[in-house]
Amino acid sequence: MSRHFAVGERVRVRQASPPGHVRTPAYARGKDGLVERLCGRFANPEELAYGRLGLPARTLYRVRFAQSELWPDYRGHTSDTVDIEIYEHWLEPAIHA
Repeated sequence: MSRHFAVGERVRVRQASPPGHVRTPAYARGKDGLVERLCGRFANPEELAYGRLGLPARTLYRVRFAQSELWPDYRGHTSDTVDIEIYEHWLEPAIHA
C-alpha cells in the first residue's frame, strides 16, 4: 500500500528484517525521523536486485534523523543529523507520544 508523506512530517522506519536484498539500513529501522524532501519515483531497487522490473515504482524520500535517535550513546552536538534516502514502503507515520 502506498502512503504519501509531506515534507516536515514525522515518520518511523518500519521495524522489519525480511530476508533478501534490502535497501534500508538496519540501524534506522524502528527509528523516527523527519521527511526532509521528496526525491521522486523510481523502480523498486529491492525488486531490481533480483532481475525483476522493479514495478510498481516507489516514492523515495530523504529522511532526516537526529544522530542521538539512531545512536543513543552519541556524544556529538545535539543538532547533528544524518539524512537517509528511504523508499515509501519502509515508512509509516510516527507514533506521537
